[in-house]
Amino acid sequence: MISIDDFKKVEIKVGKILSASPVEGSLKLLKLSVDFAEDTPRQVISGIAKYFPDAKVLAGKKCAFVTNLEPREIMGLTSQAMIVAASAEEIISLFEVSDSIPEGTLVK
Repeated sequence: MISIDDFKKVEIKVGKILSASPVEGSLKLLKLSVDFAEDTPRQVISGIAKYFPDAKVLAGKKCAFVTNLEPREIMGLTSQAMIVAASAEEIISLFEVSDSIPEGTLVK
C-alpha cells in the first residue's frame, strides 16, 4: 500500500506520439518521440513492439505518460517517460486521451 501523498508524487501527462519506430537489435522495444508541449519532444523507450508490428500506427495518438520518472538508459537509448497501458496475456490497451485534450495536460 502507498499513501495518497505517495500517489500525488506521480506526474501523469497527456502526450502526443509524433513518431514510433523499432529499436535496432530488439524485438520488444519501440522508440517513441512524444510531444508534451515542452520546448522539445521527449524520447520514450517502451516494450510494446509485439503489440504494434507496424509502429507507425501509433503516430498521432494522444496517451497518458508518467513524466516525472528519472531518465532510464535502455539499450543505449535514454527513456524520458513511461507510457501508461493495461495488458492481459496477449493484448494491450494504451490509455488514450481525446484529441480535444491538449498535450502536456496533467491527468488528475
